Order: sequence, then structure tokens, then C-alpha cells
Amino acid sequence: MKNRILPLLLLSSSFGCFAEEFVASYEGFYDRLKVVKKGDFEFARVNFYLVEGESKKPCTIAEGNIVTEQASMPLHYTENAQLMLPIDEKLDKDKAVVVVKPETATYCEIKIQIESAYFSNQHLTKHKLYQLHTEFETLLSDLSGVFVGKLLSFMLPDQKGVTVEFANNVALSGEDVICELNRCRFHINDSWENDNTRFNVLANLVSVKPWIEK
Repeated sequence: MKNRILPLLLLSSSFGCFAEEFVASYEGFYDRLKVVKKGDFEFARVNFYLVEGESKKPCTIAEGNIVTEQASMPLHYTENAQLMLPIDEKLDKDKAVVVVKPETATYCEIKIQIESAYFSNQHLTKHKLYQLHTEFETLLSDLSGVFVGKLLSFMLPDQKGVTVEFANNVALSGEDVICELNRCRFHINDSWENDNTRFNVLANLVSVKPWIEK
């Protein structure tokens, strides 16, 4: 059950389209972005990526818009197809839709990813990793909703720590650190909360995501 519940929680409401345009209700994005806005998160975020259905590689976006019955505004996105959506209550009330035109892909879908923002090499201490691990746990629980988060908390995935990806291969060692090529997994425990021990890594940090037990 734990092996499968994370995709169910994060991706069950993914949308896709075989037509030339990808179209999805803004409401689904807004509900998740609002959870992050209401929470006390320094680093943890929920982000949205448009990916190809089979390969899960980023869809190359030709153009995108957020459309209501009264108006249309440009949709901002990154080179790796992350949709930079505003948190706008009026767009939600106006039943806005997100319309994206891929360049070549025949089928694109949304991948919802919990990950970090503004977390850099200078934050690579046990204390900060513990903080981020805790934020990830809280955000995952909040996104799961009251029903799953509180009544059926045993169904939540087993989060062991955080996975850090670097620009180059790294070689860290330790009882609670597992590195393979450019990725390291940090097994977080309570003793890290007030421990400012630093992990010195020269390679630039690329991303930090929850380490979910498979």
C-alpha cells in the first residue's frame, strides 16, 4: 500500500490531452498552491510540470495562457516545462482554465512534485535538512487532506529523509548518507534537529525532494 499511495495522492488528479492543446481547470492548481501559501514553509513547495505521457520527459511548450470567459493572460513557464502559476482567488472564482500548446508531443500530462525552493549548498547542515524533511512531511500530509492525513495517516508514504541531486558526482560518506553518482539520500532522525554539522560539497545543488520508501 505504501509503495503506491504517493502516486495516488499526488498524481491521481493529473490531467492530459491527446489533442494539440493541453487544457486543465485552474482550480486544481489553486487548491494545492493555497495549501502551501497557508502553511509555514521556508523551503517546501509544490510545483507543476508538463511532461510527456510515456517518457515523462518535459514537454517543449510553444505557448500557454490562463483563460476565463472575460479575459486571457500569458502563462509563464520555464525551460524544463514548470508551470509558474499565480495564486489568484479571482481566477479560481472565474473558473479559469490553463491552456498550453506543446511544440511536438502528442500527449502531455501534469506531474505534481513536492520539492524545495531556495535551498542551496549553504543550507547543507543536519539542522536545515531536518527542517526541510519536517516541512516535506507536513506539506504531504496537508495536501493529502483531512480524511487521509488524520483519519488514515497510516496510508501516507513512509518518508525516510531527503534526496539531494547535485550538478556533478559527489562522494559523501556516513551512517545516514547514501550517495550514488550525483545523488545523495540523507536518512533524517530526531538527533539532527539541533545539530549544525555541515556537509561540505563543492558540486552545486540542483534539487531536493522527499526520500520516499519504495
